[in-house]
Amino acid sequence: MIKGVIFDVDGVLLNSMPVWENLGELYLDHLGIEAEKNLGETLFEMSLEEAADYLISHYNLEKTVEEVVQGLNKEVEDYYAKRVPLKEGVRQYLEEFRERKIPMVIATTGDRKNAEAALSRLKVLPYFQGVFTASEIGSGKDQPDIYFAALLQLDTEPEQTWVFEDTYQALRTAKHAGFKTVAVYDKANDKNLAQIWNTADIYLPEFDDFNVFWNRVSEEEKEQLLIVE
Repeated sequence: MIKGVIFDVDGVLLNSMPVWENLGELYLDHLGIEAEKNLGETLFEMSLEEAADYLISHYNLEKTVEEVVQGLNKEVEDYYAKRVPLKEGVRQYLEEFRERKIPMVIATTGDRKNAEAALSRLKVLPYFQGVFTASEIGSGKDQPDIYFAALLQLDTEPEQTWVFEDTYQALRTAKHAGFKTVAVYDKANDKNLAQIWNTADIYLPEFDDFNVFWNRVSEEEKEQLLIVE
């Protein structure tokens, strides 16, 4: 039985990949500089500091790494505050969980300010009873600490709590900690799609009809009862 739900933010609630894929282009555009083709692919695996150093050296920017990082962060903040959309179908899921009186919290490795700005603008922040961030907890999603912290807010047990994530690492961590897991497709994780598929209890290629998901949850619980018996 579902008694609580934990949602990730980026790639699950929010379609935030465009800002990370195009961050360099957005920054250079504001400087009046045309970016090279596929710059996003080049920068995607870099830290902000590494990306700043690359932009300075390849575009002859008369700026320090700190100044460029500040500019990149400003692009990200503006995107979350003004432009990032919800993933299609998310609102229906939130409304259905609330109608069933199932409490929800957020567990994210992202920045609290950005997440809350976006979710508040999109009028979904009130659905959640709390927001937990990896930086505040002190560990990333390679450790289950953030999920256990969320449990205290939900007042549930791991086996009663469903975790919605898009990355293999997060799903694996939650699964090994005893949570039920739902994998939400996001293009950024295509390279780990097979592992994601094989790890999650339920895989959602999109937030489709909630009743379809709810029926699948019931099937999972029935199978678990049969195993116990």
